[in-house]
Amino acid sequence: MASPCKHPRVRVVSRQDDIEFVECVECGEVFDSDEFHDMEIEEKGIDPADEDAG
Repeated sequence: MASPCKHPRVRVVSRQDDIEFVECVECGEVFDSDEFHDMEIEEKGIDPADEDAG
């Protein structure tokens, strides 16, 4: 069973209004940049409240 891609490299593929869509260069998955940011937070175990305080 393959391990899930952690999307180490992404590139912007589209922008629409205030939404930016990115594609993982490794696996090809496309998602909005806010979703990617949320994935980074979950992976690092960062509390979003702490991030806003900095």
